[in-house]
Amino acid sequence: MNVDKPSVRYLTVEAMAEGQRIDNYLLRQLKGLPKSIVYRILRKGEVRVNKGRVKPDYRVKPGDEIRVPPLRLATSSEAILPSDKVLQILAAAILFEDDKLIVLNKPSGLPVHGGSGLSYGVIEALRALRPHLEGLELVHRLDKETSGCLLLAKKRGVLKELHEMLRNGHMQKTYLALVKGRWPAKINLIDAPLLKNQLSSGERMVKVNPEQGKAAKTLFKPVEYYSNASLVEASPITGRTHQIRVHALHAGYPLAGDNKYGNEEFNQWIRMQGGKRLFLHAAKLSFQLPSSGQRYEFKAPLPAELQRLLTKLAVK
Repeated sequence: MNVDKPSVRYLTVEAMAEGQRIDNYLLRQLKGLPKSIVYRILRKGEVRVNKGRVKPDYRVKPGDEIRVPPLRLATSSEAILPSDKVLQILAAAILFEDDKLIVLNKPSGLPVHGGSGLSYGVIEALRALRPHLEGLELVHRLDKETSGCLLLAKKRGVLKELHEMLRNGHMQKTYLALVKGRWPAKINLIDAPLLKNQLSSGERMVKVNPEQGKAAKTLFKPVEYYSNASLVEASPITGRTHQIRVHALHAGYPLAGDNKYGNEEFNQWIRMQGGKRLFLHAAKLSFQLPSSGQRYEFKAPLPAELQRLLTKLAVK
């Protein structure tokens, strides 16, 4: 056990880290530090960049001097590494890999970052699986309970290019979601600004807020109807936290198995049908890299437990 008294750390951003969000940068630099603590010290203004406070979405620049308050990091012997079973599951979940990208069919229940009740997430596990890939970074995020297409970049330049595409809406993402009730064909666009709040417990809650929220748009399309539910395609035009879940609730059709924004009576009925998780799956992902002109398109098959639920609902 490390008994040394923690001290202030000073980090200087190198050129290869340019453009990273500071929360991701700190998670990479401060091995063993839970994500919840990173957000706490950023929220409290205890992290200073060039002697000033920054928000978690600040993107670091080469030469930035970052002051980190005294923190005790887990030692290498204390760090909990992914088990061989987890590594095997992730290796089998890789949909595509080339010299630029890895695309994963992320399992439900595994966070993209450590700190959500686990000492590791997808990114830490993949770095353990591919230790030679020093530049491996998440391009975007999925909620812990959401499954499906998750994109990672192997190179800094590719990451910056993909982030620019995300900001400009040049990446097409399609999710499958099961919602309460019969989704009307006439409702195809939800345009409702979203405001993110963090509770004292650290839990994030998002609400529609036309005055203070950030612009958020999602396209919805009904795919199949059941007696008490609808399967819909959801295509987010913007990329806000919990966007699909909150927009579906705003429209009056909350997602099945959503313990944060869902309807408890509907969730209980879904559990009786065998549904045990949030029904939200990132089914398709497509984009074209401007630098090479190469077109990418990926599809992640619906997990077996979600397919079984639909099969049971279809015979009702």
